Amino acid sequence: MNPEEFKEALQEKGIPLTEKQMNQFKQYLVLLQEWNEKINLTAITEEEEVYLKHFYDSILAGVYVDFNNGVQSLCDVGAGAGFPSIPLKIVFPKLSVTIVDSLNKRIQFLNTLATELELEDVHFYHDRAETFGQNKQFRESFDFVTARAVARMSVLSELCLPLVKKDGLFIALKASNSHAEMQEGERALSLLGGKVREDIICELPRDAGERHIILIDKKKETPKAYPRKPGTPNRKPL
Repeated sequence: MNPEEFKEALQEKGIPLTEKQMNQFKQYLVLLQEWNEKINLTAITEEEEVYLKHFYDSILAGVYVDFNNGVQSLCDVGAGAGFPSIPLKIVFPKLSVTIVDSLNKRIQFLNTLATELELEDVHFYHDRAETFGQNKQFRESFDFVTARAVARMSVLSELCLPLVKKDGLFIALKASNSHAEMQEGERALSLLGGKVREDIICELPRDAGERHIILIDKKKETPKAYPRKPGTPNRKPL
């Protein structure tokens, strides 16, 4: 998918891009390629692959979720090179974006990226999701929390749902989604205050694979005991 095809594909989905936004994605690609030579940000670096499997894939959530409803807050857990939150920020500039990532080198990249792309109201934190979720400043304070292919649903729920405000939305983006994984994660979702609204199945263009956008409503507050200490959710999933 070249830049023009990227623009046309999003236009067909009802998401028009301005010249400024197209230039921001162009800069994003250049910086991603440059930094990827110094630190491991992504295995996908070819232009057409980045536009399809990173940029377009990240923005797909905006087809099904209204990010244009005034100033709304979004926290991206384990965003790596900024996916999906930075592409969403470019397309929906009113979003207030917070990214938490455990690797400081990635945070350095994201700070540079935000400066070069002239993005406002973006905030980056070098922290573990488990610690961040217990921070009173951030706990249950975000309208949206996103995570893209970070972990199994039983683990992901504990890392993300504590950050979602009551009546907010947790958006899990997955390349594939087995029925067994969702069943496994049901107990964790319920315990942590979430309820699955919908599992949206999308096909990427060019037979690039299936994507799942799982929308989880935050129905009640998360018990204070969660998230547990760093590493525990992975070692002992709920």
